[in-house]
Amino acid sequence: MNKKNNVENNLRPVVGIDLGTTNSAIACMHHGKPEIIPSPRGERIIPSVVMINPQGNIIVGEDARAALIAMPNRTVAAVKRKMGSNERIPIGDRELLPQEISALILKELKSYADNWFGEGEKEAVITVPAYFTDEQRRATKQAGELAGFIVERIINEPTAAAMAFGLAHLKEDRYILVYDLGGGTFDVSVLEMMSGILEVKASTGNNHLGGEDFDWLIVDWLAEQIMAEHGIDPRDDIRARALLKEEAEKIKIRLSQEESLQIFLPLVTVKDNQPVGISIIFTREQFIALIDDLLLQTMDLVGQALKDAGLKANEIDEIILVGGSTRIPRVRALIRDYFGKEPRSDVHPDEAVALGAAVQAGIKSGLLAESGLIVTDVAPFSLGIAVLKEWKGISVRPGGFHVLIPRNTTIPVTRRETFYTASPGQTAASIEVYQGENEWVKNNHPLGEFLLEGIPPNRAGAEDIEVTFHYNLNGILEITARCVSNNKEINVTIQDDLNRSSAESFELSKARIESLFNAAGGDVPDDGMEDEWDLDDTPEPEEELPAEVLHEEASRLRERALGLLEECGDESRPEIQKLIALLDEAMTKNDLDGLQETIDRVTDLLIEIEFQEDV
Repeated sequence: MNKKNNVENNLRPVVGIDLGTTNSAIACMHHGKPEIIPSPRGERIIPSVVMINPQGNIIVGEDARAALIAMPNRTVAAVKRKMGSNERIPIGDRELLPQEISALILKELKSYADNWFGEGEKEAVITVPAYFTDEQRRATKQAGELAGFIVERIINEPTAAAMAFGLAHLKEDRYILVYDLGGGTFDVSVLEMMSGILEVKASTGNNHLGGEDFDWLIVDWLAEQIMAEHGIDPRDDIRARALLKEEAEKIKIRLSQEESLQIFLPLVTVKDNQPVGISIIFTREQFIALIDDLLLQTMDLVGQALKDAGLKANEIDEIILVGGSTRIPRVRALIRDYFGKEPRSDVHPDEAVALGAAVQAGIKSGLLAESGLIVTDVAPFSLGIAVLKEWKGISVRPGGFHVLIPRNTTIPVTRRETFYTASPGQTAASIEVYQGENEWVKNNHPLGEFLLEGIPPNRAGAEDIEVTFHYNLNGILEITARCVSNNKEINVTIQDDLNRSSAESFELSKARIESLFNAAGGDVPDDGMEDEWDLDDTPEPEEELPAEVLHEEASRLRERALGLLEECGDESRPEIQKLIALLDEAMTKNDLDGLQETIDRVTDLLIEIEFQEDV
């Protein structure tokens, strides 16, 4: 069905895409309303499963999902959970990165848009979980580009779902909570609607909590029953594991409608050349017992989102449930008990996100320019830099996290703060950028690091360094670091300049994907994938502190130990004397790494001794 004549302006079409863990969908604006673009077979959503069959052909969707048991080595599902990692995933005789596999799903969706609009450029608005990290967002954007889309907007899934609702309720003022429990992730967002303005007040979530986890809990339960009866673990057999996973999905769905069911699988695996199966009754009560801890975790996050938004449960006017896992009756019951009201039933849990992405596409393309709908979002994580930080009143240590943009700050936003040089004669400053909520960067997520050079040599603390963060609607962070005294500065866009793949590796990924379609069973380009995409989550080693700073810190720590030595009891005295000796020895050696390790060790031990003395 070709509807290219229905394009309502002369610009390239803009579509909205829900790239889900379990299912995916694509939508567009059509006659002023968001509409799902179906597959040629009329499917409104497709399974997010990819297969390379023995002939080397790419198969995406329902047919690929059907092959999960028969050809588990040739199929990949739930790849969204690996987005942002550098893990190469085996599929058939190939090894692909998560964004490359996601690109195959998006390429399939693009074919639906080509069929709908006709051939030519397509721009895409792609949704991601609100709690996706920078690397996960970037990998999603790259997947869209590899699939042939122009991707200029990434939006949060709960925000998209609220947009689909908001377009139909433009004149209303109300608070909305979106509870989004999908196949692989959970998000909750609180939004306020004010006469066409949709403002996100707070978002939080868990990127590893969803229907997939429920399925695997059922798999484990079934495996334990088989082990108890037959003494063999079916999870050690790849096909048996795939069979149990498929059965678990069916069980989960059926128990949303039935109180109990008979599970009968005559052949799960083989032991001593004999078939091993299972026949057992499984109840909804047993299912809920398996997953209830996870569901209660989602309600804790609901409470956190309300607290962050400064609202109480009785102030929420509408609750929207998104994601297939919200069909579980226990979810609705928990929501009803918490809010004292029923969630809405007129929002399609599987289609709402794609339809909302289409609304955003309509705003971007100008098709909804007269609607008056304005949407704001928030930063899901705090953003800041590594600094020297006072630690428990004992010493100043590197690796403290200084927040410039707190989480749930409305975006776009610009924040500027001034810092100063840490050591005498310092002529360069390393700006290490992190996102997270811990006061120490080692427990947060590194985004990148760059160097501001050209600082005039001066005494410690004499040179001011002005750092500016600008966080835009796509979750792209732009940073400027400037030496105030001479205006030397460096500008970096984290997503593009620090972490974006090189043009060469991007082209290699494109070539690898094209080879899958153009040459069945062809060779994979020899690409040296060790550096592919530069998406390694491992932080770079911390820059070594100047010797003066370390010796000053060690001297302060020694004074602290001497003071404690005068106050402590006889039992602690020998241990403190030993720590002082360790510091003295480390300070006489020309080994800065060893001195840092000694400082860390002595600090921890002194705190333990102080605690014991206080007790």
